[in-house]
Amino acid sequence: MRKITGLAIVAVLLTLFLAACGGDGDSSDQQSEAETQAMASGDAEAGEEHYQSTCAACHGPDAKGLPNLGKDLTASEFVSTSSQAELLAFIKEGRPVGHPENTTGIDMPPKGGNPALTDEQIVDIIAYLRTLEE
Repeated sequence: MRKITGLAIVAVLLTLFLAACGGDGDSSDQQSEAETQAMASGDAEAGEEHYQSTCAACHGPDAKGLPNLGKDLTASEFVSTSSQAELLAFIKEGRPVGHPENTTGIDMPPKGGNPALTDEQIVDIIAYLRTLEE
């Protein structure tokens, strides 16, 4: 009986704790919806700044690629046919040398080697790259 009573008390306390932490749900739903909408298109101007400071070292300041480093992103079928979500995931993950689809023979580090890059900044970079597509 003590075990059941103890478990009941823990369950009640846990329920109260979770209810107190959860809020009303509406504001977080609205916030995440607003964030999703803001991220939907990205800011190409901000993306250019992030691109120049993170990606240009390998892909060139004009995104046309650099020999033996990064590929041309302006004429990339991979970039043009991938969704924003797919590109976001790819940039966050990178592509190591050993990956079967790595054709450059060099690592594409996660987040272009900039671990501080946020999802929003990556979406901005993607928006910028979309303006360069040939």
